[in-house]
Amino acid sequence: MSVDPVLLAPSPPCTLADACDIASRFGLAAAAAHDLGSERDRTFMLLDADGRGLAVMKVSNAAEAADTLDMEAAAVEHIASVDAGLPIARPWPVPGAADGDPLHRVAWHHEGSTHWARMYSLIPGHARHDPRTLDDAALIAWGTTTARLGRALRGFIHPRAVRTMPWDVQHASRCRTMVPAIKVPSTRLAVTRVLDRFDAAIAPRWPTLRAQVVHGDLTIDNALVDDAGRIVGIVDFGDMSHTALVGDIASVLDSLGTGRSDSDLMRVARLVLDGYQRITPLDADELDVVGDLWATRLAIGVAIASWRAAEGLEEAEFAERYNDSAVAMLDHLLSLGYDGVRRALVDPHDGGEGRGLLAARRDRVFGPAVESLSYDSPIQMAAAEGTWMFDTDGRRYLDMYNNVPCVGHTHPRVVGAIARQARSLNTNLRYLHGSAIELAERLTATCPPSLDTVFFMNSGSEANDLAWRLATTYTGNTGGLCTTWAYHGISQAMAPLSPETLPEQHLPAHVERWAPTDTYRGLHTDVSGFTAAISRLAARGIAPAMTILDGVLQSDGVYDLDPAYVRELVRLTHAGGGLWVADEVQGGHGRTGETMWSFERFGIVPDFVTLGKPMGNGHPVAAVITRREIAERFAADTVFFSTFGGNQVSVAAAHAVLDVIDDERVLARVTRAGSALRDEVRAATAGVECIGDVRGMGLANAIEIVGDRTNKQPDAARAAAIKDALRRNGVLVGTTGSAANILKVRPPLAFTTAEVALFVDALVQSLDGEV
Repeated sequence: MSVDPVLLAPSPPCTLADACDIASRFGLAAAAAHDLGSERDRTFMLLDADGRGLAVMKVSNAAEAADTLDMEAAAVEHIASVDAGLPIARPWPVPGAADGDPLHRVAWHHEGSTHWARMYSLIPGHARHDPRTLDDAALIAWGTTTARLGRALRGFIHPRAVRTMPWDVQHASRCRTMVPAIKVPSTRLAVTRVLDRFDAAIAPRWPTLRAQVVHGDLTIDNALVDDAGRIVGIVDFGDMSHTALVGDIASVLDSLGTGRSDSDLMRVARLVLDGYQRITPLDADELDVVGDLWATRLAIGVAIASWRAAEGLEEAEFAERYNDSAVAMLDHLLSLGYDGVRRALVDPHDGGEGRGLLAARRDRVFGPAVESLSYDSPIQMAAAEGTWMFDTDGRRYLDMYNNVPCVGHTHPRVVGAIARQARSLNTNLRYLHGSAIELAERLTATCPPSLDTVFFMNSGSEANDLAWRLATTYTGNTGGLCTTWAYHGISQAMAPLSPETLPEQHLPAHVERWAPTDTYRGLHTDVSGFTAAISRLAARGIAPAMTILDGVLQSDGVYDLDPAYVRELVRLTHAGGGLWVADEVQGGHGRTGETMWSFERFGIVPDFVTLGKPMGNGHPVAAVITRREIAERFAADTVFFSTFGGNQVSVAAAHAVLDVIDDERVLARVTRAGSALRDEVRAATAGVECIGDVRGMGLANAIEIVGDRTNKQPDAARAAAIKDALRRNGVLVGTTGSAANILKVRPPLAFTTAEVALFVDALVQSLDGEV
């Protein structure tokens, strides 16, 4: 491609005397002028007889189109109207300009060429500040000012904005013709590599990035700063164009990184990005390319400067004054690699090593007590959306296991609510907080009228722990009852009520367990096991304070309990002096499809409803819903406070989840998808002996793996093999039950009938390979 005429045109041959003469046409009597230096134009400080500054005048080179200068003037006026606090240099109007004459420029003619001159008022501040002296606050402020400038230009349009500018990284390939002018071979190679990378990896993505008119060259040379290095004047709009918004950041990083050590460079860049995102958060695609654009801007700068020096358009010392620093920065970025730069800028702690190294590090720092990874060959996940998860190799998996992101991974409604609230306020309930109050009201509206009081905390474990404290305080009893393979949390109080993770030999005296109905084998169909558990407590002189039940029995194996059976359990608990806890962490928020809460299916009124992180789609938020009289009895002895329970960000996430459940008609979708899933799996596996049972409610489902359908013996080894085979076929499930022979199928509630066939096909393939 040809070189842009603006770069080819020589600087205007305007003398100091010429500058004073031109100033008179703006009504300014200047006694002298001082050349401030410029890349392709001439910029003068106009002085009075005592040498004091009066104004600044810029004379453009002959290739600069008049309508481009008019665009700059219009942009400046637009910025001033949108964000009056931005310190921008505004052009003077031409005195006595007639209708149709230029409003902000006068012509200066020399040897057949026309150069346009503009006049600006002085702005106090220093020029060409050493960027190495900027402190952290100044770096953040530069990012903030850059974002404010971009925001102010957001609504600006002009026909001349769509143009090819040499500093605009989207036109990086135009600089290829300049690369031969770079004298050092290693630098030529580095610049070429960057341009190749841009063409291959970034140019195809360019149309997907947010675009608008941007300043395009906010650097130390184009700004005036105070003693602390903060911008007090933006003085050059000559590189404006319509391009990707994120490209504006590249010029700032290029400039402020000058002279920084390798060890400090990324820290500086992160602070600038922090400042920018206080005003304009960048989306994932923009963050992904910041490092590339920074490197490309550096490469462009080196190429243009070397070419201008080689062509004699500027003195080499001036043209190439930043090249050494730019090359040092470029070399450092290339040494890190583009993925390394992205991690350093955006997520320096994402663990970029291979899975083997990460697994070894995990073992070293997590220790043996943390639950092991899901697969012998671990998956390293990179992203997720809806019902899909994506690993670092780019492979996608249908997530049929993770219930915590209940309305779907990274649901935009929830993500947006969290981000918006996090940018404004996040504190505790010691202060009035209307959104938390409204959330409590929305939750109680979904429950029986007697459940009128809400506590907020951060996790299901905390919720169940508080329910235990409330129950023991209210009843005066100390006993607890749970199912044989339940899971209700990790606290000191809940671990004994979570036999899935606590061996039976560690069962404390105040806890008893009972086996719920096994609908597949026809076992434990009456309440005798429950009454026996109460009797065992009584034999030790202990009365029950509470019974806790997950209404879908996810950990026990997913059984659809008879409502009459559950109602009798509640009656027996109350008769024994205890309270009933409906643990809705796994079964709530519409997972059964029929009702919002699983306990509703049984026709009971619990004393407590406990909710966990699915309430916030994985954000740490939880709740206990109970009766006022229980809370009042508790308040007589103590007060409950959770430092960040019910904080504004968590509450925003919880509101968004409820909104999605309503707007997307999640309960109806879950009912359809769950029914289709069970029907299709049963049909596809009708002749497979190891598939003992397919059961469930909504999207809480189980596929029981047995030796054969006659003996119904649990086959944990085969269940594990099928789980691994499903992973190889792109589907994630878990195993559950005391014998670990049950495939737990509980996808996010974004799962629809459209994904049913994908799961069934993968299951059939997995069975073919393992049965």
